[in-house]
Amino acid sequence: MSGLLWQPSADLIEQALVSAFLDRVNRRHAVGAAGMADLWQWSVDQPRAFWREVWDFAGIVGSDAGHEVVDDLSRMPGARWFPDARLNFAENLLRRQDHGDAVVFWGEDKVKRRLSHGQLYQLVARLASAMRAMGVVAGDRVAGYLPNLPEAVAAMLAAASIGAIWSSASPDFGVQGVLDRFGQIAPKLLLAADGYWYNGRANDVRGKLAAIVAGLTSVEKVVVVPYLEAHPDLAGIAGAVSLEDFLAGHSGAHIVFNRLPFDHPLYIMYSSGTTGVPKCIVHGAGGTLLQHVKEHLLHCDIRPDDRVFYFTTLGWMMWNWLASALASGATLLLYDGSPGLGGGSILFDFADAEAMTFFGTSAKWLDAIAKGGLRPRLSHRLGALRTLASTGSVLAPEGFDYVYAEIKADLCLSSISGGTDLISCFMLGNPIGAVWRGEIQTRGLGMKVEVFDEDGRPVTGRKGELVCTMAFPSMPVGFWNDPDGLKYQAAYFERFPGVWTHGDWVELNERGGIIVYGRSDATLNPGGVRIGTAEIYRQVEAFDQVAEALVIGQDWNHDVRVVLFVRLKEGVVLDETLVEAIKRRIRDNTTPRHVPAKVIAVTDIPRTRSGKITELAVRDVVHGRPVKNQEALSNPEALDLFQRISELES
Repeated sequence: MSGLLWQPSADLIEQALVSAFLDRVNRRHAVGAAGMADLWQWSVDQPRAFWREVWDFAGIVGSDAGHEVVDDLSRMPGARWFPDARLNFAENLLRRQDHGDAVVFWGEDKVKRRLSHGQLYQLVARLASAMRAMGVVAGDRVAGYLPNLPEAVAAMLAAASIGAIWSSASPDFGVQGVLDRFGQIAPKLLLAADGYWYNGRANDVRGKLAAIVAGLTSVEKVVVVPYLEAHPDLAGIAGAVSLEDFLAGHSGAHIVFNRLPFDHPLYIMYSSGTTGVPKCIVHGAGGTLLQHVKEHLLHCDIRPDDRVFYFTTLGWMMWNWLASALASGATLLLYDGSPGLGGGSILFDFADAEAMTFFGTSAKWLDAIAKGGLRPRLSHRLGALRTLASTGSVLAPEGFDYVYAEIKADLCLSSISGGTDLISCFMLGNPIGAVWRGEIQTRGLGMKVEVFDEDGRPVTGRKGELVCTMAFPSMPVGFWNDPDGLKYQAAYFERFPGVWTHGDWVELNERGGIIVYGRSDATLNPGGVRIGTAEIYRQVEAFDQVAEALVIGQDWNHDVRVVLFVRLKEGVVLDETLVEAIKRRIRDNTTPRHVPAKVIAVTDIPRTRSGKITELAVRDVVHGRPVKNQEALSNPEALDLFQRISELES
């Protein structure tokens, strides 16, 4: 297929929200910007003016934004945005209280529900009242171990209305994976479900929940949302009450929104954990809100009454991103369960049934349905669909071809990329620009994204490190339990001081498009879900038969697969029984995505002179790339063991 795949019509360009924003900027600032490229340049040249315009254009609710947009842009990290403003995140998402749909939920083909904006407000009001009654105050942590239910959105908003900090994990996480996360942040309140549906099968999680609660001594109350059963038995779960009992006596008449400083903590997200338990990334309410409304309005063209879907769980930042669409007056379309139901058609069934306008998914899923021969354009109308967004991993050029050939020819295919670290995107779609095969359309407005060579020089037309060279509002407020900021500094700013290094290997072309080639660091990224190697090591090294292990992500079929190398103790053979035991333990204690596609025995593992194993060096060898700084290794000869391994060619 040709490189140019789609161009918006003149009507689409005229109607797009970013066109209205562009006209506003040209009129108020005499910019003369003719399109997204000009607007991006102005946004990074004049960030103070740009972010104030975003605040006003989105109609952010709060106290006056104040005279100062940012105190010191030269501090990265450390710049403080809108230091005089006070707002509440939930107040901005709950402006509508009418009878229109706020949330439509499908739990596979088992459960279908909907809440109006008024009903969502009432549920949030009751939850917030019950939380206040049990003593939840600003700064407390409220955790969710939940499927993608309407109650999850409501509980997050209730916590945010108070100023409590929300953190979540999906119920397919194992006990240890949850404790590694929530155990660090000491939540006062835990909300969970009795289980979840996947591929038509009920998965009861009450046993795991009991073990999680036993390991979280900070939790004062556990609220269980019924999903598999109307009245699940909660015996054995310490401090557990049903949602119905928790809400008893609390009306949904009025929410008291606690307006707090712009950078007051809203979410705790989790890093990949390559060197230990996951790091706890704290995101502020104002930065998250401002960044999300910018992306939704200007890059995704999400308008009031649009119907917005993203296939996600509560263990991925796209859930947080999706929830923010309420701030644009849109309807959230929530799905929980297997996307493969109905031969892979159930999400398209959802799209047709609910007049979906924005369809978000992963590149891996698009690849899977393409290989499965699914042809939605022949089986579904998709008449309302304007935008299809893909993220998580790299969408291959063939994926672009498939979307336009077999899903819908007239839509904006927005490949987007960012991360949990910024709870948003560095690169996104452009509703008034062309879609080119294999390219992300544009850099995020207000995000001074560049590509650096090894010496820290910006390059165009060459592969290099994705960096951001200027502060932006959704940078983390900090890391939890990192009072001196050393973990935060080490995570992003060690490679190029004062510059955010993201760990993506990309190319910026002359027309401003971006091609992503994968990760440049050791973090695993199967199906777009960032996974830390340490989480896998903890499970593998529990086996007496295993002396040590090393795990990498191997680029495979336009995705990444997890490969585990094990050095076994003398006399031990890696047979199928041991392989299956290793995989089962990893699956039970982390998530299914942590399970390696390949487990391979090796006789030695390379390490530095200080004794650290060298994942990046092995990854380079497996991918046929030269290994730099071999002099830093105590046993460089071990690298030879990882060359041309036959198991990695199939």
